[in-house]
Amino acid sequence: MIVRKISCDWQGGYAHADFGQEPNAMELLDLTGKVLHIDWEQIKWVCLVRDFSAGAIDPVNPERLLHKKFSVRPRTPGLWFRLTLADGDELEGLAANDRTLLEGQGLLLIPPDTRSNTQRIYVPRCAIQTLEVVGLIGATSHKRAAALLEQPDLFPSDPRQG
Repeated sequence: MIVRKISCDWQGGYAHADFGQEPNAMELLDLTGKVLHIDWEQIKWVCLVRDFSAGAIDPVNPERLLHKKFSVRPRTPGLWFRLTLADGDELEGLAANDRTLLEGQGLLLIPPDTRSNTQRIYVPRCAIQTLEVVGLIGATSHKRAAALLEQPDLFPSDPRQG
């Protein structure tokens, strides 16, 4: 993962599977094998990336996060968020519509460009200046649900019914 700090420097490394549950600081095993503790107040976002290949890491943009906003309405189910971060940067992403929105130190988002090196973005709550719900993707409308309930059975369970 790539930990981008608000000060614009970054640190690459590995974390526990439940890294968003630490109360004060994130514990990170960096690429040299040192254990680092980074305060949540210093972190802008944590990008879960595909690889750390030496030739693949760009020192300026290691996340390779080129698209921060959706160009069209996403098709993946979830809550579509638009965030303004503490440094003024804007980011959009999809979050699961479940309890994880209320628990932990931040939000886990699916980025707009899933083909980039970044597969998921974890944004600490303290780095979020504003949060806007743009839409709920994948919810069935009441009209559609009512229409499904009104459909007749094509194959009745009692063969004598016609």
